[in-house]
Amino acid sequence: MTSMPETPLLDQVDFPSDLRKLDDRDMPQLARELRDEMIDAVSRTGGHLGAGLGVVELTIAIHKVFNTPDDRLIFDVGHQCYPHKILTGRRDRIRTLRQEGGLSGFTRRAESEYDPFGAAHSSTSISAGLGMAVATDLAKTNRKVIAVIGDGAMSAGMAYEALNNAGALDARLIVILNDNDMSIAPPTGAMSAYLARLASGRSYMGFREFGKKLTAYLGKRVDRAITRAVEHARGYVTGGTMFEELGFYHIGPIDGHSFDHLLPVLRNVRDNQQGPVLIHVVTQKGKGYAPAEAAADKYHGVNKFDVITGAQAKVKPNAPSYTSVFAESLAQEAAFDEKIVGITAAMPNGTGLDKLADLFPSRCFDVGIAEQHAVTFAAGLAAEGFKPFAALYSTFLQRAYDQVVHDVAIQGLPVRFPIDRAGFVGADGPTHAGSFDTTFLATLPGFVVMAAADEAELKHMVRTAAAYDAGPISFRYPRGEGIGIEMPERGQILEIGKGRIVKQGSKVALLSFGTRLADSLLAAEDLDAAGLSTTVADARFAKPLDHDLIRQLASHHEVLITIEEGSIGGFGSHVMQFLAMEGLLDNGLKIRTLAMPDIWVEQAKPEAMNARAGLDRAGIVSTVFKALGRSRIVGAAG
Repeated sequence: MTSMPETPLLDQVDFPSDLRKLDDRDMPQLARELRDEMIDAVSRTGGHLGAGLGVVELTIAIHKVFNTPDDRLIFDVGHQCYPHKILTGRRDRIRTLRQEGGLSGFTRRAESEYDPFGAAHSSTSISAGLGMAVATDLAKTNRKVIAVIGDGAMSAGMAYEALNNAGALDARLIVILNDNDMSIAPPTGAMSAYLARLASGRSYMGFREFGKKLTAYLGKRVDRAITRAVEHARGYVTGGTMFEELGFYHIGPIDGHSFDHLLPVLRNVRDNQQGPVLIHVVTQKGKGYAPAEAAADKYHGVNKFDVITGAQAKVKPNAPSYTSVFAESLAQEAAFDEKIVGITAAMPNGTGLDKLADLFPSRCFDVGIAEQHAVTFAAGLAAEGFKPFAALYSTFLQRAYDQVVHDVAIQGLPVRFPIDRAGFVGADGPTHAGSFDTTFLATLPGFVVMAAADEAELKHMVRTAAAYDAGPISFRYPRGEGIGIEMPERGQILEIGKGRIVKQGSKVALLSFGTRLADSLLAAEDLDAAGLSTTVADARFAKPLDHDLIRQLASHHEVLITIEEGSIGGFGSHVMQFLAMEGLLDNGLKIRTLAMPDIWVEQAKPEAMNARAGLDRAGIVSTVFKALGRSRIVGAAG
């Protein structure tokens, strides 16, 4: 006798209110359907897969138990939010994830009322949740606030600052620690589930509150004794943790893939919570999809892939990626200089420092998601005569700006900053765009700020940074592959503050900072064809500026255009400041500064983002003609 096929449940769930109408016994089937839906969607769009697969049951359980969106659910980072989006009215758009005009790959307030706080950078959820919990108390409402944070995000100091504050305030905050990388097997079986339910139930919580009330009459000495007795007794059952010392009631670890474990615990906490609670949940990243479970990275971030085999679509590069050029160049320089060390903040593969770690493991340090510490750690190394390369994405370097200013720049310490993912990054949108590094670094006295125009220039800048000991130095480069230029065997040491003329002309000057040089050269072809003889220069340095080069361009050309893939206030602003102070704007020079627009540019392919910003070939040509008061190309091409 064949069994009847299951009636689809996911089709009945448009919002969490629909989910709450289903029986608890239906939850495993719903989890299977939700997991399948997510796998199919991401196979078509690419994105972050493993983290979301690991929290399917947890996401369902939270929405079933709590009254979202009135109860606030905050995800840390947001890599794991795809199941949440499917359950909260966005299933019909889930196949637009990370696409132009589609759903964000992260939680986003403007996208749904079920996203009460936007996420993309790590370790913010507890702080945001605490703010919401305090606001709830001040408003005298009874909503619950749940912050879900991963074990990796707990490596950041900000998370502990928030835990400490929440404990001191005795806030009504629920923190769920999603632990998907435990070195021991997660607890399983009826006994562990019973103990977790017991710890979260009314008896234990009531006993704790009884102790607090009793001490109002008997004094603080007895308060300490009762508190110790309660926690010591509970420690025999569930195990004490440092979270208790921070003022949290700690529950777990519990199996994050078992509804028999999750639902009773969450309901007990919902109904009996008095102060801050931390629930330690153990999950498996990539759960339920064999290729992800077997992969070393658990399919953290994937291209489009074949659902049956798990094989990802391969993008065949025409040239090596900038990251790989940096990695190989740094490893090459490290072989010549034993003082060179590498530092990454939980991104060894993303920054390419895994190559350095393979070759020189004692000279490469992964400090976890702790960019502030990474920078000051590098400063300490530099103070002792070493040559630290603190390799960070542009968007994550923002998190350590005070340390860059106070611990590095003011002291003039020669910390090297390779800045990956500079400029537009495509599908990750504005939260990950490398927009501001030139602006915020070039304002600092004594800082050398470089940008590589191509992969060969990047190789030169790695060696230049290794050789430079007079103070802090940075060099930026984009995500993705280079232009396929011929590579030198080893980088050259560049003269600090000196750019180069790449193409000589007489009427128009294009001064590029970074990888917009390739489009500048293409634009120059169009301008030359239109009878506008065009010079193209590669600035190389935003600080110190090449004053001689800028004077030459300003004095011998009618139009000067600066081009950079960075925010307003960066390279072009420094050029304008110099020209103004030198009086070089008084002779009728037509100058325009092209930079990222003063808006948050939404996700799209990088080439589309640059086109909209006017930073591509066509945009540069158009800017020149507008500066000259012409509406169309004339001359040789007209």
